[in-house]
Amino acid sequence: MNDHAFVPDDFVVPLTLSHPQFRLEPLGPQHNAADHAAWTSSIAHIRATPGFPDGNWPPVAGMTLEANLADLRRHANDFAQRRGFTYTVLDPASGEVIGCVYIYPSRSDDHDADVSSWVRADRAELDVPLYGAVTAWLSTQWPLGTLDYHPR
Repeated sequence: MNDHAFVPDDFVVPLTLSHPQFRLEPLGPQHNAADHAAWTSSIAHIRATPGFPDGNWPPVAGMTLEANLADLRRHANDFAQRRGFTYTVLDPASGEVIGCVYIYPSRSDDHDADVSSWVRADRAELDVPLYGAVTAWLSTQWPLGTLDYHPR
């Protein structure tokens, strides 16, 4: 690994995870309007989701579309630099943004990776299947070691 990479240089980072109920792809600026609409419609629900207990995100007052775009650009840059990986969660039929998955180096010495995810309030039934699919995917297809991903 280089000093900036989160995964080994020879690891091919998956660009998708397909599931009958959702599909993941790297989050980027092209998702700005749909991502912004998804999380701003579900702030209370996301804040109540395991893994979002610090009260910092999402901001209760929301943020502008421009600020969201800057955030998405930061996530896309982290992905390109292999420092962290953020995926948008899409409805497989409509392509609609229904959530997000974040995979970053752990801030704790107890784990190798911090993982969190959320789904829109109107798609809350997908939280458990998303957690299960992402946990299995990361445990079998990624070289991450121990995960800190709050169970559902």
